[in-house]
Amino acid sequence: MVLVAWRDALLAELGRALSQECDVQHRTLAMGLSQEGFIAGLADATHDLDIGLVVSNAGIGNPGEFLKLDRRLLQETLRLNTMAHLDVTHHFGVKLAERRRGGLILVGATGAENGIPCMANDGGAKAYVHSPGEALHYEFKPLGVCVTARAAALTNTAGARKVRP
Repeated sequence: MVLVAWRDALLAELGRALSQECDVQHRTLAMGLSQEGFIAGLADATHDLDIGLVVSNAGIGNPGEFLKLDRRLLQETLRLNTMAHLDVTHHFGVKLAERRRGGLILVGATGAENGIPCMANDGGAKAYVHSPGEALHYEFKPLGVCVTARAAALTNTAGARKVRP
């Protein structure tokens, strides 16, 4: 099992717990998925593994009135909520297609298909996850790769507990 996120200490703790509970080996990779070029490091760190299931769950919400949010924050959110999924899906999609089996689970967000006030950028970005996920389900199926797009409900995370405007 490979766990990837930017918070190293939490990853290490989760990896140890999952290894104990599920009797699996794990590898943790602390990296920011919103950074351009992160996929090269991820590819290098996993090149020796035969990965059969990929769960792409990158994302963060930054609610607020669109014009009052910093444009750089909007851009970084968009990169994480869209480009990270694109890079992960393309890189591991190629590998899964070569092995002729496996799966990709792309995690978006509930409500992403509807415009929600104070969530315009976040909803638009998460809608990106849903639309390609549905299309790739059909494109990858003849290659032996299952693709599922999942809309996660609000989860009690640090990001969800941010002070709302």
